[in-house]
Amino acid sequence: MTAPAPCVHVDRPAGAPLGRLRLVFLLTFAFMIVEAVGGWLSGSLALLADAGHMLTDVGALGLALLTAWIARRPADQTKTYGYLRWEILAALVNGAVLFGIAGLVVYEAIQRLGNPPPIQGGLFFAVALAGLVVNAVSLAILHGSHRDHLNTRGAYLHILGDLLGSVGAVLAAVIILATGWTPVDPIMSIVLSLLILVGAWRLVRESTDILLEAVPGHIALGEVECRMRSVRGVAAVHDLHVWTVTSGMVAMSGHAVVPELATHPEVLGEIRDRLAELGIRHVTLQLECGEGCGEGADGKADRRTGGPADGHSGHRH
Repeated sequence: MTAPAPCVHVDRPAGAPLGRLRLVFLLTFAFMIVEAVGGWLSGSLALLADAGHMLTDVGALGLALLTAWIARRPADQTKTYGYLRWEILAALVNGAVLFGIAGLVVYEAIQRLGNPPPIQGGLFFAVALAGLVVNAVSLAILHGSHRDHLNTRGAYLHILGDLLGSVGAVLAAVIILATGWTPVDPIMSIVLSLLILVGAWRLVRESTDILLEAVPGHIALGEVECRMRSVRGVAAVHDLHVWTVTSGMVAMSGHAVVPELATHPEVLGEIRDRLAELGIRHVTLQLECGEGCGEGADGKADRRTGGPADGHSGHRH
């Protein structure tokens, strides 16, 4: 008779907003076509280059949509956390792509400084202004939801980069219409690229820290230990680990020495409550009695855990 497979369950943070990402994807894709046609009709290389930039954003948004959908698949016997880390991988890819985009824009801008292409200011201004409106709407759609998910934040930063680009394009178009000085276009592109790099660096750093299972930036490991040691009955704490599974889901594991075996249930609950105040809700604890408490399988004291052979532990999902 085959034993039933164990039930796999994990508390999942709220998923990325698929509806919002889908709407922004459609808006960005539609305006990319408009900008490409506008660039072709006006002969503006700047608009054509920005259309290429938006094509990259369409790919990034598509990746964000795909991975957000994959991440909602339930956990199973081989992937007990499900597919939550796909969001972090997508965020890392998006951050790296932002670095590449900024580098290409700076390179192209330097090339154009020496030989600025002719630009039809009127059409350039109209398309840039339309882009500003579309990107502002897209940014408003994603606003608020980008704080809790690195994947959505990557999409947000792409749209923010487009918005900044639209602002710069409008300013450049106004200056070109007023003075005819075309070098302002590549100069503005370099300034905006530096702003994009700041957001890209943060995205890459945070996603890399999660993949390396680093302690979350808003949690101090020392404070976790202090909170555990302050619980009545806890004599010592060791082997502490705190990490982020995915955006909004912080996990912790550790050992606590609690000499009085009878107090283990109460201590376990108190530790969970104190860690929950820090936002740590996925907790795995091994409670140990230390020297000579409880009995092992042979009736003798188990010095390692102070209880049965498997010790006393609490695991909270």
